[in-house]
Amino acid sequence: MNPRITLATAGRILRQLRGDHRTVALMLVVPCVLLGLLAWVYSDSPVVFDRIGPALLGVFPLVVMFIVTSIATLRERTTGTLERLLTTPLGKGDLIVGYALAFGVMAVVQAVVASAFAVWVCGLDVAGPLWLLVVIAVVDAVLGTALGLLASGFARTEFQAVQFMPAFVLPQFLLCGLLMPRDQMPGVLEAVSDVLPLSYAVDAMKDVSAQADPLGDVLPSLGVMVLWVAVALLLGSLTLPRRTP
Repeated sequence: MNPRITLATAGRILRQLRGDHRTVALMLVVPCVLLGLLAWVYSDSPVVFDRIGPALLGVFPLVVMFIVTSIATLRERTTGTLERLLTTPLGKGDLIVGYALAFGVMAVVQAVVASAFAVWVCGLDVAGPLWLLVVIAVVDAVLGTALGLLASGFARTEFQAVQFMPAFVLPQFLLCGLLMPRDQMPGVLEAVSDVLPLSYAVDAMKDVSAQADPLGDVLPSLGVMVLWVAVALLLGSLTLPRRTP
């Protein structure tokens, strides 16, 4: 992997995103709209919103970044762009990491915008530091990017890429502890949830919302999420085909 080529790839993708206003709006506006609707639903029960809002602040960016990244990467293959790029010194690792860097930049912007909207517009009350809330949201969005890159390698059409979302995301949503505490699930489901990255994102968000000094509890969860990002990017670089038949 060549750092110069990787950075050039990230720059190319960011320039493409800058001209794609609909995709930028999807990444930045949709999480805010969903959080706003949630706050509106629980406008008469702010305690409930304070309890589930931080967890969903981790879920929404992951879902949005998963969809955007998987479709954007697939489009590179279906148009033949990837096949042409791979005839140059660009390697699969350069492409995957370049995408991760570019969408990582967007993840930072998304996390800052969504967290600021949740706290200062929707009135989300968190006991822990706001910067830690933003860090978790960023890592979660990057995780969605990494999973989207991995999923795109198995899809042949954009419709199939969207269909992978239930397979990759919904089981994690059901088992992450948002609907039921993980320690109250059947043993097999609890064991499965213990290895899913979204479980640790939700745990970290809950710790930040409930504790004034949650760093000691949050760091292990962040470590697992970062490990998942690394594994997904590695597998994505190994499974990415040159083009879709």
